[in-house]
Amino acid sequence: MEQLTQMYKALSEDMRLRVVMLLTHGEICVCDLMAIFGESQSKVSRHLAYLKHSGLVKSKRVGTWMHYSLKEPLDSTIDAQVTFMKQQLSQLPVFLRDEEKMQDIKKQKLCEEDIKDGRRASQ
Repeated sequence: MEQLTQMYKALSEDMRLRVVMLLTHGEICVCDLMAIFGESQSKVSRHLAYLKHSGLVKSKRVGTWMHYSLKEPLDSTIDAQVTFMKQQLSQLPVFLRDEEKMQDIKKQKLCEEDIKDGRRASQ
C-alpha cells in the first residue's frame, strides 16, 4: 500500500504526471524535457529526482546529460496504474501536445550535441 500511496503523491503535481506520461513512450533526456516544458534544468531535475525517489523512474548518464526511463520492473500494482493512465489519459489535449513536442524535439537530437571549444561535436 505504501508504494501505491507514494506513486499517487508523486503524480499529484502536473509536471511529474506529464513526465511519467512521456516516459510511457520510452527513455528521454533531461534536455528534451527542458525543451518540451520550457523550464529550467533545475526545475525539471527537481521533479525527476522526486520521481526517482518515489521509485517510478531510473536514470543513467549519457555524455553530459541524464536520461530517464520508467523503472523496470515496476511493482505489478504500480505497473497496472501506469498502463491504465497511458490508456485512459493519453488522448487528453495536454498529453497529446507533450507527445507532439517530444517527437519534434527528439528529431533535433539536442542531447547529442555538446559545446566544446566553441564548436558543436557529437558525443
